[in-house]
Amino acid sequence: MCGILGIMPAISTTPFQEALQLIAHRGPDGFGIWQSDEHQITLGHRRLAILDLSENGRQPMEYGQYVITYNGEIYNFLEIRDELKAKGYSFVSDTDTEVIIAAFHEWGEQCLLKFNGMWAFAIWNKEKRTLFLSRDRFGIKPLYYAFTGGYCVFASEMKALMPFLPERRVADNFDYLKTHLFDYEATDQCLIAGIKRFPAGHYAYLKPSETTVRPIRYWDTMQHLVQVPKRYEEQVEQFRELFTDACRICMRSDVPIGTALSGGLDSSAVAGTLFWLAEHYSHKRQRMATDWQHAFVATFPGTFLDERYYAQKVAEYLAIPITYLNIDAGRQISDMNEYLYLFEELYLTSPLPMMETYKAIRRHGITVSIDGHGADEMMSGYGHIILALMDCGCSISNFLDIIRTINGFSNLESEQIDKEEQTFWSGLRFVLSQIRHSPRRSLQELFSEEKPHEGKFGKFNAALYKIFHQTILPTLLRNYDRYSMASGVEIRMPFMDYRLVTYSFSLPWQSKVRNGYAKAIIRDAMLGRMPEEVRTRKSKIGFNTPIIDWMQGVWRESLLDIVHSTDFNTSSVIAPATVRQQILGVINNPKAKFLDGEQAWTALMPYLWERAFLKRAYPQIGK
Repeated sequence: MCGILGIMPAISTTPFQEALQLIAHRGPDGFGIWQSDEHQITLGHRRLAILDLSENGRQPMEYGQYVITYNGEIYNFLEIRDELKAKGYSFVSDTDTEVIIAAFHEWGEQCLLKFNGMWAFAIWNKEKRTLFLSRDRFGIKPLYYAFTGGYCVFASEMKALMPFLPERRVADNFDYLKTHLFDYEATDQCLIAGIKRFPAGHYAYLKPSETTVRPIRYWDTMQHLVQVPKRYEEQVEQFRELFTDACRICMRSDVPIGTALSGGLDSSAVAGTLFWLAEHYSHKRQRMATDWQHAFVATFPGTFLDERYYAQKVAEYLAIPITYLNIDAGRQISDMNEYLYLFEELYLTSPLPMMETYKAIRRHGITVSIDGHGADEMMSGYGHIILALMDCGCSISNFLDIIRTINGFSNLESEQIDKEEQTFWSGLRFVLSQIRHSPRRSLQELFSEEKPHEGKFGKFNAALYKIFHQTILPTLLRNYDRYSMASGVEIRMPFMDYRLVTYSFSLPWQSKVRNGYAKAIIRDAMLGRMPEEVRTRKSKIGFNTPIIDWMQGVWRESLLDIVHSTDFNTSSVIAPATVRQQILGVINNPKAKFLDGEQAWTALMPYLWERAFLKRAYPQIGK
């Protein structure tokens, strides 16, 4: 897990290093620069040392005719290395980096289908003088590029490309992007004019003389669906086996690992499975970290978002130590500019609490956090359960089960309801109210909207497929890359194991919404690995921020200073008077709701982003 930078044709290493330094936070353990003899390309790398901490793991790394700069982790590198050794390959390091180059030499771009992990890398062929770029199946690791001033330059973050741009301005469609925050991460569109995003699940070959990138798709989840057992009990068993193995290979590390624990189902599933693996596997033989008992919980004392109670239940059940991280909003306000620069994107909540969390994790000596991201988007964690009503046909029992699940998800029940009729009507009232009064979007539109692969999946699974591959998850993956890498912490996500993803999207909706529960198969697969109170928990908080408390409290004076400043009132990326009215409408209204605060922050953030990122003083690197 690192930061990469490359440019064709080559430039002097001194200005190149200045640009590389802009992503030093991604790799605080060292750096390397390599340049071809013909001055056709310069490759750079910032290292976060996790596998083979010696100099043998240094990048850019040469292997025969190839040179690589790479960001990510290939979790199954040991199995691939054994396969390559059987073919006569030899290795001088214990890294996955060297395995990638050897695999590319042996199988070409087909090696990508063998890799299980996350990556963005560039491989230069010294003989053919050709560059190979690739990004992992789901876009967990970022990769940006630009053609500017006669150069092709690519990097892990946009900030490393900024010095090469002759003009730093927002994209022509910036007004659209800032109001459609979940619609662009899966495209090549970026906030900065001249910068494009390399697509997930693609690779490309590029010669120094070319002025365009032509990505070729190598991965489409729809083309890799599998046959699942008909019996639900067998599905649960297979899911448990796949998830357990995904966690096993995610534990491969030469440094201590931990987990960000929220007390919710997904992060508790990760913690419980790490504990199970520690009891049942030989860590030394599997290259699994033995120092893994580190659980971290971000707390917001005195607010409804505090998850301490459930997280403590999990830690006590597993008998592992837990570290509570009190998010100090008052101190964070002074760090906002720097954090927004590191984040370099727009989003509907403040990145500060999440960045503070991973900063604290790093401060405690942990550089790998195994977290629960991806499960919600595969398994209906956001309330898309309502769409299953369109798939249940004439089955009264299925209809009632869906309504019961919606009822629990919406937290309408203030006490245990025993009568099915009461459950039915309260859930149905919620459905109708959502259709009539959706705060974000008309659910009638959601029902009628055409989704990819709907004919094969039905409405419900098609909606999950879209939020997993195109909207919500790509945005969250980007966010958590920035949150964690700002402090040099690698996040591993066992739910994102491609074997588990293809299996999950091969399941019928009835395996995800069942017996009054969403994410049913995860709950049943994790029986015995977490407290029942957590496994059967229906309330969902997630990692949000108490935005209203902060805006009306410790952030109030700072926000007032911002919205009345000259710089704010002359900003070209917002409508200052409108945004000021929104902010004042929240901080002066004791009855303001969470959604009001979220909308006000979303409206303000383009200005904060402009101030922190766009107007940053970058070195200017010309031809």
